[in-house]
Amino acid sequence: MSMSTTPLTPEIVSHEGNAMVLSMGPQHPSTHGVLQIMLEIEGETVLKAEPEIGYLHTGIEKTAENLFWSQAQTVIERMDYLAPSSNAFCYVLAVERLLGLTDRIPERAQHIRVLNAELTRIASHCVWLGTHGIDLGAISVFFYCFDLRENILDLQEAAGGARMHPNYLRVGGVNGDLPDGYLAKLDALIAKFPARMRELRGLLQANPIFQDRTIDVGYLSIDDALAWNVTGPSLRGSGVAYDVRKAFPYSGYDRYDFDVPTRSEGDAYARFLVRLDEMEESMRIVEQARRRLDVPGPVMIDDTKVAAPPKETIALSMEALIHHFKIVSEGFRVPPGDVYQAVESPRGELAYYVVSTGENRPYRVRTRPPSMYNLQALKGIAPGNLIADLVVMIGSLDPVFGEVDR
Repeated sequence: MSMSTTPLTPEIVSHEGNAMVLSMGPQHPSTHGVLQIMLEIEGETVLKAEPEIGYLHTGIEKTAENLFWSQAQTVIERMDYLAPSSNAFCYVLAVERLLGLTDRIPERAQHIRVLNAELTRIASHCVWLGTHGIDLGAISVFFYCFDLRENILDLQEAAGGARMHPNYLRVGGVNGDLPDGYLAKLDALIAKFPARMRELRGLLQANPIFQDRTIDVGYLSIDDALAWNVTGPSLRGSGVAYDVRKAFPYSGYDRYDFDVPTRSEGDAYARFLVRLDEMEESMRIVEQARRRLDVPGPVMIDDTKVAAPPKETIALSMEALIHHFKIVSEGFRVPPGDVYQAVESPRGELAYYVVSTGENRPYRVRTRPPSMYNLQALKGIAPGNLIADLVVMIGSLDPVFGEVDR
């Protein structure tokens, strides 16, 4: 008996055999956000999957174009709400290139930026691992992951004043040095991390149920990954060792010792292993950055045309007060030009194409969101799998829909 419904995406309908159309999401908890997938299925086997995106569209890029250069960062951090510091990092690097400040950023500020980026990567992977475990029925791993993430958010709050969107990285450096007690909390996290990773691996890595659900599921070949423009752990899980931190080093990453984990299997389990290895590699970078923070120094460029003068000087200097007023009321102007700046976010190559016409606002802010490109691969890897395996495949790609839809 043939069954069919009227889909939102008519072109995926097949009227042959017993195929039918099923809408998964956008309210489904295991789609990791407001994602709708129009499925063509026969029995429980997926014949075709078409992601429908746009339910979380916020117009962040256009909003940024109507804000001062410094204000735009506050909305840009909210694209990837699991890794806001990665977005801020990429944006400030782009603006600094337009300003010609790249080589003038203080060393200590560079170390703090790298530290924040890698802590953010670990925190983001904790959310991915915890929710991925819940998708497959492993509840305990969620609590282990979020306990570790809370320690990182404590550090983020101490430095920037907010747990989720601290706006701590700024054009020219960072917003103030690390507070008293920060390094002691960081040392405690570094000491806690190895045992916690052993616990996380023990819960899932050799778990036969988890392996049955992920091994040989969602296979993504090297050729397909490159054709879909997949980057990050999803690409490295297929055997391509591409990492922006190695290919196009920024902020001194070429002076840090770390490896780029890869796997050749290309399935959901391979992507799981790559991210676990990445968490440990990020902690290696954190430990190196921690040692470098023992050396004091400035954390903001000494240029009052771009950075507000220290607050303690405002009450003593009329010139400092004027510069502060100008920065707050008008921002700063950026020379005409355009730049493409990429960083390695937890999901892959995150980039901003930023255009300036010489005004105090960006003319164009265009994002290259890795989640959106990675999500496209779902069309290729879903057919032939069961509906239940879609949950595994979506989780293994780790999309964040604030970034996909923008």
